Amino acid sequence: MANSSSSETTPKPLQGVRVLEFCQIAAGPFAGLLLADYGADVVKVEPPEGDAMRQWPPVKSGMSENFASLNRGKRSISLNLKDPQDLARARDLVLQADVVLENSRPGVMTRLGLGPDWALTAKPSLVYCSISAFGQTGPRGQEGGFDVTIQAASGVMSVTGEPDGAPVKCGVPISDFAAGLYAAFSISAVLARVRAGGPGGQIDVPMFATSLAIAALQTSEYFGTGRDPRPLGSAHPRNAPYRAFRAQDDYFVIAAGNNRLWESVCQVVGLPELLVDDRFTSPSLRAANQAVLKELLETVFGQRTAAAWVQAFQQAGVPCSLIQRYSQALADPQAQHLQLVQTQVLPGHTTQTVGCPVWLSGQPVPVDTSVETLGQSNQEVSPWQ
Repeated sequence: MANSSSSETTPKPLQGVRVLEFCQIAAGPFAGLLLADYGADVVKVEPPEGDAMRQWPPVKSGMSENFASLNRGKRSISLNLKDPQDLARARDLVLQADVVLENSRPGVMTRLGLGPDWALTAKPSLVYCSISAFGQTGPRGQEGGFDVTIQAASGVMSVTGEPDGAPVKCGVPISDFAAGLYAAFSISAVLARVRAGGPGGQIDVPMFATSLAIAALQTSEYFGTGRDPRPLGSAHPRNAPYRAFRAQDDYFVIAAGNNRLWESVCQVVGLPELLVDDRFTSPSLRAANQAVLKELLETVFGQRTAAAWVQAFQQAGVPCSLIQRYSQALADPQAQHLQLVQTQVLPGHTTQTVGCPVWLSGQPVPVDTSVETLGQSNQEVSPWQ
């Protein structure tokens, strides 16, 4: 598969790394995507029926755009791992790989004959990464899980939504993607050790644990106070005004996270008296009294449109934004500058996708946006080519 930029001369950081991915749905495929974006040759091993995400809508000309968004730049082979001949082929590919990435329930790969004990004994330099709901060991290790159940178990849902509202999950599957990010980072770290002459090893990425890890502010709040953080809608537990506010026609967000920005807010809204109000003289006091502060500010905000307020706060240097839909965010001039939206040619149709968000050496990382049909590389990848 060719890279999207044929003029690229600087090797990507993971160029030459061979990754064998036994993953479905989101967390594992996202980790594989990140590795592919950075130059790894990722071979995705799918069951005969394919990764279940291939059926997720929108599906056009037989290709799921959800699937395409997480599996660009990979080669696809289809194997029935319960068939001795296909299993032998998979084992051969494991021994040719630098990285094995899998997200089955703990024990499944071992029962198939592809587990880390066999693989790391046969090839000690191998990096073997397992993503699971709760980890490979422990009292909940055998439980399965999806993003929403991990958001529930890890505490994410307990701080998401409006106060006293029904539980809601984050609109983006952060438990899946946090695990994928940790997996890709950990794989890259162990690969650096291998390149320095050290051993490979097994990486155990529990979605439950990575979801807790990215909640550092919430867990530290609990450790420091002994009280559970609670949902605050768009508000912040320690800063105000730092939330969404209702203007004349729509909502917008401001984030005045320190006293200097608070002074600018008071100047923009024409309420200098708030600066000497004992309820609002520090970030913590403003946070403690933010319900009444919101009421005072929205009385003024209701006199102008959200766009007018955003323009005024931008001019004053106060971080702010309209609440953009994805259509607006993708068309944002900054998204265009960062070259985030890339053309993606899929079997039967052309669409778009979000490319690698990172720039290296002053340029966006060029990515291969093509996506293979199920088993397209069955003949090509034996042995690894």
